[in-house]
Amino acid sequence: MASAFNMLRPNELIWGYVVNNYLKGKEPPAFDLLVWNSDSTRMPKANHSFYLRNCYLENNFTRGRIEIGGKKLDLARVTIPIYNLAAKEDHIAPARSVFNGAKFFGGDMRYVLAGSGHIAGVVNPVSKPKYQYWTGPRPTGEFEDWLKQTTEHPGTWWPDWIEWIKAQAPESVPARTPGDGKLPPLCDAPGEYVRIKA
Repeated sequence: MASAFNMLRPNELIWGYVVNNYLKGKEPPAFDLLVWNSDSTRMPKANHSFYLRNCYLENNFTRGRIEIGGKKLDLARVTIPIYNLAAKEDHIAPARSVFNGAKFFGGDMRYVLAGSGHIAGVVNPVSKPKYQYWTGPRPTGEFEDWLKQTTEHPGTWWPDWIEWIKAQAPESVPARTPGDGKLPPLCDAPGEYVRIKA
């Protein structure tokens, strides 16, 4: 899956590394997003093929053509409130595609557009608000028309999401202490999977 996503922007995500690392022998600079991007999604081949064919190539998910376990999937039957975050420069889930996909759900929808790309737009921390975000009405019509109706907010979208969560469920409970439940922790964070070599 990581390779498929990298092929969507090969000049930046493949060839730059071939030239600088392989041909010139330069190590890439260590920074947080590079490490995050290297933590690839693990997915069996059959699942990956099914996902790409049905959600990208043939767009069967929004067309109501996917059946799993004898049940047809229908996004209109999803009526729980949804906070749908898109990123302005996302090459994997383009903002316009996320906007169009948001129209298929049957419940309340808050569509928010974050600045930057697939990872940086999401992990934009409150302590270092590098980007901005936009809010507007429920997605209808064209993406460009929605953009004209939005309000731009400085900083990260996280406080907006927290307020949205509080509106859904205002009750709060104390945070759990890891290891105090029925099952003991397997190991210290971040987990053993980080030692696995691909």
